[in-house]
Amino acid sequence: MLKIIPLGGLGEIGLNMMVVEYGDVMFIIDAGLMFPEDHMLGVDIVIPVMDYLRENRNKIHGIIITHAHEDHIGALPYLLKEIRIPVYGTAFTLEIVRNKLVEFDLNKHIDLNLVKPGETLSIEPFEIEFIRVSHSTIDGVGLAITTPEGVVVHTGDFRINQSADNKKNTDISSFARIGEKGVLALMSDSTNAEVEGYTVSEQEVGRNLDKFITAAPGRVIVAMFASNVARIQQVIDIAVSNNRKIIFNGRSMEQIVFVATKLGYINCPPSMIRDIKQINACADDKVIIITTG
Repeated sequence: MLKIIPLGGLGEIGLNMMVVEYGDVMFIIDAGLMFPEDHMLGVDIVIPVMDYLRENRNKIHGIIITHAHEDHIGALPYLLKEIRIPVYGTAFTLEIVRNKLVEFDLNKHIDLNLVKPGETLSIEPFEIEFIRVSHSTIDGVGLAITTPEGVVVHTGDFRINQSADNKKNTDISSFARIGEKGVLALMSDSTNAEVEGYTVSEQEVGRNLDKFITAAPGRVIVAMFASNVARIQQVIDIAVSNNRKIIFNGRSMEQIVFVATKLGYINCPPSMIRDIKQINACADDKVIIITTG
């Protein structure tokens, strides 16, 4: 019998974790945390209840991470401290996971496996196809899971940006191809599904950023989620065109920029980068600070 067991993430933002099980084989999709609500005094983070995983640890053949947001990877070290299983993810996602495992002294003990959109992973009796999705971080994937009972589609977190580079947009054609063959169950991201209209395109966001930054008479500070690599690149491009030196501020921002640069997702001229300690040596109208919010 096919079982799909959510351990968190339904009807809430955070705690994303799901088990797909058939017979004596199971794998996990994501392991996210949630930040505490105001009434949770003394609580730093919330993670999914993992009793079912502990009880069935010998059945677990791996965990697939759909993308590198904390609500999908934040609980991973707590899982891997107890249950050592292979981790599967795309290049950027795995680099962020690797850094997180280093913090928990787990990096030498966990097998990290690179997958790419379009590839298929076999975990018998499952065949799992990875499908590119666009999101507010890069290198996200959805999953088409072929099971003995039929195909299950897990979209991951996604958005559709009609004006984006087709190589970076959600791969609608692959979802359509799978849909034509018939789908047993769809597990879809539904954030803002009740809001009418379309997501504002990144091109429109970029035009507005360019307008305000170019017109700014003094120092510019742009606060954002560090994981939004495409937005970081937009601000870098605007800063370069306005001859503003760039300061990356915040540990997570510096880490993301380092990883994304190494993988070729961010392109920033080294001559334009300054350390935060050099800020007073920069004229206010010749500097931009990209920082976490």
